[in-house]
This record gives sequence, C-alpha cells and structure tokens, in this order.
Amino acid sequence: MIIRRANKDDASEVLRLIQELADYERAPDAVEASEADLIATLFTEEPRVFCDLVEVDDHGTPRVVGMALWFLNYSTWQGKHGIYLEDLFVRPEFRGRGFGKALLVHLARICMDQGYGRLQWWVLDWNTPAIDFYKSIGAEAMDEWTVFRVSGKALADLADS
Repeated sequence: MIIRRANKDDASEVLRLIQELADYERAPDAVEASEADLIATLFTEEPRVFCDLVEVDDHGTPRVVGMALWFLNYSTWQGKHGIYLEDLFVRPEFRGRGFGKALLVHLARICMDQGYGRLQWWVLDWNTPAIDFYKSIGAEAMDEWTVFRVSGKALADLADS
C-alpha cells in the first residue's frame, strides 16, 4: 500500500470515487462535479484543495482503492490552520484492511508536521460503521454544533440582498 498525492492523470478516477461515495451516502444524483472541475480545482499551480490516494498492488498493476479529499481551515481560538477532511472513502471491497485508518494517520502526520491544530470532518448520523470506526481512533463527535449551509437559490438570494 502507498499513499500518494493525486495528479491530473487521476482526475477521472477521483471523480469515480466521488460518485461511489455519493452512491454509498444515498445521494447518487447529487454529484455535479466534472473531470474538468476537478482538474481546475485540485491540480492548479497553487491548489486550495488536495486529494491523497491509497494504492495497492493488484498483480503488478497499481489500483486506487480509496481517497482523502481535504483542504485547510482555520481556528480563531487556536490561531492555527487545521485540515478539514471533505471526503474519506475506501471502496467497499477494500474496507476493514486499514486503508481508511492509514489515510487518517497520513493526514494527522501532515497536521503534526505543519503545526496544524486539528483534523476534523462530518459524518452522516446514520453511518454507524463510520461513526464506530472514528470513535475507535479517538475522534469525538461535536454534537453540540449544528451545521448550516446556504446554497443554490438561497445563496444567490443572499448575495443579492
């Protein structure tokens, strides 16, 4: 197993992983991103979002089995950047082999190496296997916080107000 930064040649594979994640999260029609969108955001000269891939050797051919897609956030209370993990996904047939944990360890090491104060993410409340896994590695649920979002027409209306 290796973990490596995705590159432009991986754009179609990253998009497939995103779609597989959307399927798993019961939102198969929610993916609007295109390969061109990923190339324009992930693989620029100064990217603001990053994707790391887990690869295994499949009879002499590298095979991508999972990803962590992330970006920097900031804590005013800590006065430090952190990593916000947008998507962590391991293909179902490869779960239970330590690939998800390896990606989280990888991100935790980036945090430590860069002096970042935290690694955080959201998980759907029905995703008990993921919640149990996250708790097993020491992650804490932030139950006192409620996530808000403005998008689509509401975002356009807010911008026009």
